[in-house]
Amino acid sequence: MTENLVVNGSSVVDQWGQVCEQLKGEIGDTAFESWLKPLSVGDFSDGTMNICVPTRFMRNWVITNYSDRIHKIWEKKNPQIKSVNFIVQAGQDVMQSRGIYSPTCPSLIKKISSSPMPQRLYQSGVAAANANESGLNDSLSVPLNPQYTFENFVVGKTNEFAYAAARKVAESRNISFNPLFLYSGVGLGKTHLMHAIAWHIKQQDPSRNIVYLSAEKFMYKFVRALRYKDTAAFKEQFRSVDVLMVDDVQFMGGKDITQEEFFYTFNSLIEEGRQIIISADKSPSDLEGIEARLKSRLGCGLVADIHPTDFDLRIGILNSKAKQMGLELPPKVAEFLATKITSNIRELEGALRRVIAHSQLLSNHEITLDMTQDILKDMLRSFDKRTTIDEIQKKVAEHFNISVREMQSSRRARTVARPRQIAMYLAKQLTSRSLPEIGRKFDRDHTTVMHAVRKVEELIMEDVSLAENVEMLRRSLDA
Repeated sequence: MTENLVVNGSSVVDQWGQVCEQLKGEIGDTAFESWLKPLSVGDFSDGTMNICVPTRFMRNWVITNYSDRIHKIWEKKNPQIKSVNFIVQAGQDVMQSRGIYSPTCPSLIKKISSSPMPQRLYQSGVAAANANESGLNDSLSVPLNPQYTFENFVVGKTNEFAYAAARKVAESRNISFNPLFLYSGVGLGKTHLMHAIAWHIKQQDPSRNIVYLSAEKFMYKFVRALRYKDTAAFKEQFRSVDVLMVDDVQFMGGKDITQEEFFYTFNSLIEEGRQIIISADKSPSDLEGIEARLKSRLGCGLVADIHPTDFDLRIGILNSKAKQMGLELPPKVAEFLATKITSNIRELEGALRRVIAHSQLLSNHEITLDMTQDILKDMLRSFDKRTTIDEIQKKVAEHFNISVREMQSSRRARTVARPRQIAMYLAKQLTSRSLPEIGRKFDRDHTTVMHAVRKVEELIMEDVSLAENVEMLRRSLDA
């Protein structure tokens, strides 16, 4: 046993403490805290001393940067040690590998407590073990919504491909698509699918280390690491996970330093064969303010679009949500809501909850169409005022004395092309539709819409007359 191995009056555990003290003086406190303090003494046999390391990423880093020096220092203190080997302790052994007894690394608590690094390692080991038991790294991740599971996700024609891709990634033991990139407009279910993947992986294999967080939280963690000069620990945290899930990656746009760190984290995880799942409001190629090399990486796996809901899917969602709340929604009420609220699922669910709350808390009556119309009259009035792409096309065509058909045609004459660009620009400004959706209304692809928006933005700054025309059209559409 390691704790009984004594050479020249001292155990190998004590010798390891001496090695650590010497290394700490050589490499400094910050590097020592990040890379060497989490290590612990393992077993010894045939001249080889095993050192336990919490993660594969840390093991690779230690071997590359410190293994030769550790071996030389220790061999001087103990000639019996001919080589030093580094063993990864993962899953349920994380706590033991950081200094608590395990069969592979039998460093007893009473021995470790006499070394220069006991209590903090014990506490971090317990935290890591608890995180691993749940499958979700709580120190980095945001909480998962228990309602966002595959079982509660209503599948229709507009989201069936994204659902199938998410299921495949969640259920597969091997990497199927890496990364999986989900994108859609607001409130169409991409976050639901992200949570569902995390829940399923946790249930299937609790030992896998999952990190699910927003791009905003990733940026916050990175900036905090920079501020406190703790980037080494930040890198180790993110590059040692089994599954990295980042929501709303579009918020990294324009944040060059964060993008660079995310790029290297992305590459490291891909090379290690770890799963990456990303969501955004646009496809990788359409993300604004994102470096070309990162766009390329994000799009190199499977990209799945969630389209706006159709009538049948909205009916299915309403009935499913009502059932979860213990109610059966009258068909006429479901049809009314599905017809009136078409923008996104969140608003549809919000309207349903409002109707059910009034029914249960105030009137305690059966839900009827008249009651629904009365309760939601202010909400529906705001929906009725929302501008549509069809209205924008009609208004712009009238203003420039062309037909809507001409606007949708392939003609490139300026008398048609300029109004078309203005209509696309206003559609982007006044509606919540995505670039691909706007493009389909004009029989164009999303890149044409992007070009049109940029062109009109430039012209507004240069041409006073055009700027006045655009502003007048905007006011008339808002009226």
